[in-house]
Amino acid sequence: MTDQTRLAVDDYLRLTGRKAGQFLFAARGDSARRLTTRQYARLVHEWVASIGLDPANFGMHGLRRTKAVLIYRRTGNLRAVQLLLGHSKIESTVRYLGIEVDDAIEIAEKIDI
Repeated sequence: MTDQTRLAVDDYLRLTGRKAGQFLFAARGDSARRLTTRQYARLVHEWVASIGLDPANFGMHGLRRTKAVLIYRRTGNLRAVQLLLGHSKIESTVRYLGIEVDDAIEIAEKIDI
């Protein structure tokens, strides 16, 4: 977690009064239940629309993939991206990122595991 993210979470915890053992992001109207995937998707839809973009072009998976592609492009560290995505096979990460297999293999060979 980045320092900026940690500070944002700390602020959120202070504002919401969340305690240990509670869901970090609770369901709307029921703090004893977690925020569902569908509720999160609606929030993403609302955030995207609120800044004037077409929500049909943005979704949770697209945001996840974009972050992974940006990390790969900036670092060239395929193994790090693999770990962040939770892929068990490097080949899955290569397909997910849409990169050339030869480039991926060259980069992967430079990384000790």
